[in-house]
Amino acid sequence: MTAETKSSEPHDRPSVSVVGPHDGETIVLGATRMRVLEDGSHTGHRLAIAESVLAPHTQGPPQHRHGRHDEGFYVLSGTVRFTVGDDDHDATAGTLVMVPPGTPHTFANLTDRPAVMLSTFTPDLYVQYFRDLAEVLADGRPLTPQANIDAMSRYATRPATDPA
Repeated sequence: MTAETKSSEPHDRPSVSVVGPHDGETIVLGATRMRVLEDGSHTGHRLAIAESVLAPHTQGPPQHRHGRHDEGFYVLSGTVRFTVGDDDHDATAGTLVMVPPGTPHTFANLTDRPAVMLSTFTPDLYVQYFRDLAEVLADGRPLTPQANIDAMSRYATRPATDPA
């Protein structure tokens, strides 16, 4: 092995990311608490993963479409109502919902119990959207529907009712 190979070896290997049960970035958006487990920085921005706890009777975002990323939801506990276009799906623990780009969707917890889900974003593009919303709230500004739409638009996402 040459000296050049030895010196470059540690830089060529991807680092392993281990996020403990109390680690990760926490983002609080009203009654929803999100813990970012992977923001894309360890996956070459190919994948982001977050755990979300939806309080009882929590409405999700307005129905929307992503233009550049897939979004996956794995329900860990509780029941989450997914609305895809005009169809409702009540997803219980153990259910995976995959939403490809361009598909109108939203979710809510309509029950009296918290719901927990693991979300994936491929690529990682959408994690920053949640950070942007948290910044609006931290600045003391209201999270109006227009503020939400403005934040979505920065990440190739638009309301499902937008014909564009």
